[in-house]
Amino acid sequence: MKNKRNRLQVIIELVKKNCIGSQNELAELLKQHGIEVTQATLSRDLKTLKVTKVANDAGEYMYIIPDSNELQDSMLMKGQKGLTGGAQIGFVSLDYAGNIAVIKTRNGYATGLAYDIDMSHAHMVLGTIAGADTVFVLLREGISRKESNEFFARFLPADIIG
Repeated sequence: MKNKRNRLQVIIELVKKNCIGSQNELAELLKQHGIEVTQATLSRDLKTLKVTKVANDAGEYMYIIPDSNELQDSMLMKGQKGLTGGAQIGFVSLDYAGNIAVIKTRNGYATGLAYDIDMSHAHMVLGTIAGADTVFVLLREGISRKESNEFFARFLPADIIG
């Protein structure tokens, strides 16, 4: 079991620090770290870690760990200019309709963001619905904009929400 824990930790670090688009690429990187793994084991590990693929700005796919807020934006921003280093690259806008927050993202980012919001288990959030580029967040009645903005600042660029 210790071997699996170590392997999962190495996978997390590799996914966070590299633009990895396939299991073969990941297996090669693991091999460089002295870890040989079968495709079936690697597939199970990725499922355990809830690793998903998203498209970067170069049109390539890369693995991400959905609940990781440490994803290096530079991996997604290949060639994109004008964003600050700390900004969540997939975020477009946040608006409200009553007690529903509507978060617009770049295509493919909404599901991961909704997952992060759901996994926060915040009392103010009743639930989320995600499409390809939009997340609807149903907030409890009586939650102020200030409270919800402070909550969303955990997931979105605070300077844009603020």
